[in-house]
Amino acid sequence: MRSLWTGSISFGLVNIPIKLYSGVQSSSLDLDMLDKKDHSNIQFKRVNEKTGKEVSWDNIVKGYKINNQYVILGDEDFKKASPEQTKTIDINEFVELEEIDPIYYDSSYYIEPEKNGGKAYVLLRDSLNKSKKAALGTFVLRNKENLCLISPSEKILVLHKIRFAEEVRSTEDIKVTESKVSAAEIQMATKLIDQLTGKFDISKYKDTYTATLLKFINAKAKGKKFAAPKMHVVHSKSKDLMSELKASLSHVKRKAS
Repeated sequence: MRSLWTGSISFGLVNIPIKLYSGVQSSSLDLDMLDKKDHSNIQFKRVNEKTGKEVSWDNIVKGYKINNQYVILGDEDFKKASPEQTKTIDINEFVELEEIDPIYYDSSYYIEPEKNGGKAYVLLRDSLNKSKKAALGTFVLRNKENLCLISPSEKILVLHKIRFAEEVRSTEDIKVTESKVSAAEIQMATKLIDQLTGKFDISKYKDTYTATLLKFINAKAKGKKFAAPKMHVVHSKSKDLMSELKASLSHVKRKAS
């Protein structure tokens, strides 16, 4: 793997030299867009909406519209607004992981210590493990200040880039019709949850769509036919919630036996 950021973690007066590596990769196939007629690649051009003519990169500027007028921004304007360029992940405080709503998580990066930072790295990792907390901090990546959480995962530390509060939409516009649910229904639903509860094992779940699509592509390349999977639509026979819960419990028991 190639590191995408080098710097250090500032932990009190402790400085840990580290490298960051992307912790995720796409499982989707890299498909090209082609012309249906001759399978030529499709190119995207920068076109002036008024003249219809292509515009070169040298003649493209960025602007922000205020009152139907564009304020044009140059390189110097962006530099003035950019955060101070540092190579440090500044830990501001420590928080309980369970306090962080999953909606704030963005992307994840593996943290590797430099040779001279190994002991301090292990110290932070083991201390976070023991306290069951995560380090909350900020750092600059690609000229943008980012908020991040650092937490242990197996033998390494992982940096989770998280969203700022203003990046998460309010839930005010989401309408939920409140309905009265009986204690018996809650008890039955809890029982169903208990029966379906298992130890989290992400390896059990695969990207079946990509795997199936690749099989189809290989079969088509060899001139073979590939049968599409059938869609199974299940309609509930009852609108009674308690009946559906009881039927669900019976189904889980049969499946387990």
